[in-house]
Amino acid sequence: MRARLTLLVGATTVLVLLAFLVPVALLVRQVAVDRALSRADDVVQTIVPLVGDPDALRLAVPVQPVPVTVFRPGESPIGAPSATTPAVRLAAARGTALTVVTSEGQELVVPVVGTGGVTVVRTMVTNAELTRGVGRAWLTLAALGIALVLLGLLVADRLARTIVVPITQLSAVSHRLAGAELTARAEPSGPPELREVAGALNHLAGRIQDLLAAERERVADLSHRLRTPLTALRLEAESLRDPEEAARVAAAADGVARAVTAVIQQARRRDVTPVAASCDAAAVVTDRIAFWAVLAEDTGRLLTRDLPVSPLPVAVAADDLAAALDALLGNVFAHTPDETGLAVALHARPGGGAVLEVSDEGPGFAAEAAPRGASGGGSTGLGLDIARQVAAGFEIGTSASGGASVRLEIAGP
Repeated sequence: MRARLTLLVGATTVLVLLAFLVPVALLVRQVAVDRALSRADDVVQTIVPLVGDPDALRLAVPVQPVPVTVFRPGESPIGAPSATTPAVRLAAARGTALTVVTSEGQELVVPVVGTGGVTVVRTMVTNAELTRGVGRAWLTLAALGIALVLLGLLVADRLARTIVVPITQLSAVSHRLAGAELTARAEPSGPPELREVAGALNHLAGRIQDLLAAERERVADLSHRLRTPLTALRLEAESLRDPEEAARVAAAADGVARAVTAVIQQARRRDVTPVAASCDAAAVVTDRIAFWAVLAEDTGRLLTRDLPVSPLPVAVAADDLAAALDALLGNVFAHTPDETGLAVALHARPGGGAVLEVSDEGPGFAAEAAPRGASGGGSTGLGLDIARQVAAGFEIGTSASGGASVRLEIAGP
């Protein structure tokens, strides 16, 4: 943009200078021609009164600043050697003064009628005399034009810089804000419009910070509200007569409490560089299947599992992987009728990592999976998105039995 503005001003300056200097150059040339012709005419007018006195002519003609020749009837020419030109003969015949343009310059002839006949005074203004000083004047004008163009380019570049630099700074601040550096602020500078944009960008950044702070406080408030019902649920679990049932419900309550705490900590984390996480996918999946197996048994579902016996490390936190698997299994239980079979398979991924696949024998996906936050059929649209966030590759399709199938590729550590 800076270069374009400079070129625009430069082109405009050149056009203005051409419109001004070309007429001036032509005028300078015409002034030089008029000056040379006027000088020659003055010399001729000085000689004309002396035509009747041959002695005076012989004394006056040689000392003139321009070459002058006087043609007297029946006598040899006086002054500068010159042949009788057609212009001289024509002037003598007509008795009128003439100015004739030739290849050498311009010839001035003035006839003087006397008692002995017509005397013709002739002078020649050469091309060198007609253009004397014109070349130097044109060079001066050209140098002046170039200097003005360079000065215009310099001024244009400075002016363009006052516009481009603030725009570049605004762009840099916007990129920093996009990178979650919410403390970035623009320094208002440049034209009033750009200063107004900088102020608006700073106001937007401050507003985003305020909204995030308010959101963090709401999440923290949610944690306090959930602690009481979670505590009550844990107490209810402890009061159950069946120890296994009590342990299962208490473990579920503890899992909810851990998930809420993790969400709160993540929401309150400010400007912290994420730490690389990892876990044993085989252990996490085995643990979560053990939890869901109880519900599958209660609803008459056949749960098929295909899990590795050795550890399978992945570059995902255990809580995130558990949340992803819970979301997928929760979708199966929520959107398929009871006694619908399901399967969970976990295999090593070529090159490191794991491949997790959850499939069922239900009706499958009736339409394209809903995007994040889109609600359909009582769904929030977040289940698949939770699973998608931990996956390096995500694919939904149809299982071998015609039901739904979701395949996750999880990167290795």
